[in-house]
Amino acid sequence: MKRVIIAKLLTVASLVVVLIAAAILYKNYTQREATVNHHHGQKIDLLRNANTEQFESVTSETSVVIPQDFSLHKQYQHGWWHFFANVKDKQGKHYGIQWSYFRISNDDQDRLGWQNSQLYVSHIVVSSDTRVWKEQRLARGGIGQAGIENSPFKVWIDNWSWNSLGQTPFPGELLVATDKIQLNLSSVASGPFVLPGEKGYVARNENTALASHHLTAPFIDVSGELSIDGGDSLTIDGKAWMSKEWGSGLQTSGQKGWDWFVFHLDHETTLSIHRYRYQDAHKHIVATLSTSSGHVISLEEDEISVIPLQSTLLPGQKSVPLSWVINIPKYEISLTTQVLNANMWLPFILPYWEGPISTTGSHTGFGFMQLVGY
Repeated sequence: MKRVIIAKLLTVASLVVVLIAAAILYKNYTQREATVNHHHGQKIDLLRNANTEQFESVTSETSVVIPQDFSLHKQYQHGWWHFFANVKDKQGKHYGIQWSYFRISNDDQDRLGWQNSQLYVSHIVVSSDTRVWKEQRLARGGIGQAGIENSPFKVWIDNWSWNSLGQTPFPGELLVATDKIQLNLSSVASGPFVLPGEKGYVARNENTALASHHLTAPFIDVSGELSIDGGDSLTIDGKAWMSKEWGSGLQTSGQKGWDWFVFHLDHETTLSIHRYRYQDAHKHIVATLSTSSGHVISLEEDEISVIPLQSTLLPGQKSVPLSWVINIPKYEISLTTQVLNANMWLPFILPYWEGPISTTGSHTGFGFMQLVGY
């Protein structure tokens, strides 16, 4: 009897230790977001760390190489995946699916257990035109709760995972289970991978050395099953986009945020635009046109205009530009964006607006928009 009681006490004590460690972990990382843009109420310091000397810097001398660069890059401070899917069910109802997976490191030491330097953060968001379902999870590396494996490719946190049989994510399967969302989504790359910028090297500001490495999969076919709020399983299919980005010190004190647009203009053409905003009102634009046949065009800044058309006042008196006009005259592209659901402010550790969009104008397309720093 005493042994049973002692075992139970040890189990409770172990659970308490885990909960305290998790609370400390969360507190430590949220405290790093101490520098706040008071004019916009937005904390973006999760990606900013002055102590980057121990990590490798991103330079144009290093080209992104596929498939090995789908793997973990511990020598860099940050790495993250974004996956967007525009899907519909058999009744024609549209849904947006957003899955993000972040890795943030304290230092370059590879310690075991709770001393491991890697923090993993993942988000899942499902939205319709009237509802939003979202959840965030955090985990420390080194304790088996989250991680990245290279061959075969796998990233996971708790019971959320992306699995494939090879060194790339495709063909792959995204599995997510929460109290409100059950998702089993298969993905197949239906076109080539794309390296934006200079062989995957993307400068975030032409006036500094701030840069990151990118690779994208802009042509993905998805299908699977989705259940929400314990309801019947819905058979869904559609198109998706995946990107991976990594580097060190990916924010500067002068950066306010960024605007990111991903468009499937038609079945053969995609457009990605990053618009980086700075305190001095300067804006730096990186844009890439790519086709399923393998043609990739890096657009010059003077070839594209990205202009906010109308701001929307969200709950909490937060004003966010949800309508935009994008013009690329050289390629006869003129787009006006519309959101599927305006209520897509995501109050995560790194809070931002992100959700599905559609376009009118020269192309009737669809995609996603991410707005950070508002």
